[in-house]
Amino acid sequence: MSTYIDVAHPNRHAPYTDIPDLVMDYLHYLDVVKLRSPRTINGYYLDLRGFFRYMMMVWNLAQPDTPPEEIDLTHITKRQISTITKRDIINYLDYARSNDNGAKARARKLSALRGFFGYLCHQINELSENPTDNINLGSPKKSLPKYLSASESIQLLKNIQSDFYERDYCIIVFFLNCGMRLAELITINLGDFKDDTIKITGKGNKERLVYLNTACQAALEHYLPARAALNNLRDKEALFVSKKTGRRLTARRVEQIVANCLKSAGLDNMGYSPHKLRHTAATLMYQGGVDMLAIKEILGHENVSTTQIYTHINQQQLKQAVEASPLADTGYIAPQSKAMTDSKQDTGEEDS
Repeated sequence: MSTYIDVAHPNRHAPYTDIPDLVMDYLHYLDVVKLRSPRTINGYYLDLRGFFRYMMMVWNLAQPDTPPEEIDLTHITKRQISTITKRDIINYLDYARSNDNGAKARARKLSALRGFFGYLCHQINELSENPTDNINLGSPKKSLPKYLSASESIQLLKNIQSDFYERDYCIIVFFLNCGMRLAELITINLGDFKDDTIKITGKGNKERLVYLNTACQAALEHYLPARAALNNLRDKEALFVSKKTGRRLTARRVEQIVANCLKSAGLDNMGYSPHKLRHTAATLMYQGGVDMLAIKEILGHENVSTTQIYTHINQQQLKQAVEASPLADTGYIAPQSKAMTDSKQDTGEEDS
């Protein structure tokens, strides 16, 4: 089934009917009791579906050459799930690694399995033991986020080429100045603006207010008339809409817009993306002296420890500055030999 979540209705998702009943019950529990966001639930759905497709092969209930989407999971029973062992979990994580899943992806998969089996053990008492207990992958190596410099950001803004310039310029400006996530940008409605603020709905449907600076307000003032002039406007509440269909832009379409803008600015093939523009906003704020707690609120981070990655960026820059010295690669210079020193003394020279 499709895992697509309709951006016009971000609080909805299609019923997950191609998975075991117990998994479906767990996702319903996440939705109704734990109040997890549709995107979070969708992520758990994908990871658990992948795990049970693997288990179907382990149980010899699917041929190894069967396309994953053709493996029927709906007949998996409670008894079969109860036979899953810690060894099965470890083997699956190894299988995921062999299929090019990095440390973060494997940690996410383990988290989904831990939550599901924890639900079976402690919420509905279907299992007496949790096969994920005491399985730890260790902390994935944290890498510094990639971001555009201030000059590259200006270069990007000055070189946007588009058949809907006002919209695409506004999108880039919002990313670079507000630091919002892609999922947050595409769900913005006209009613989310009040005076010089915008209400952003982030992870877990948590709302926050972000102030619009002069650049954002100017971009918005140029885009809104162009948007209103569309003769096929259908999603009347959506801020960012397609020129062709008049409907709310999808996440994929915004990714394409950002990629095209980066290409026209000569910044393509450098690993930049909408999320990198979010990192850019945060990094430039920090370099400009903005308090870390303020950046935390703007970005919608739950804990300041997540935001502190931007202090490491600054430390990295300090390291690079020192390494840029023309003397940085000078090796160790040994002291002059004793013979040369004696020669100086014989000729009456003195060391300073």
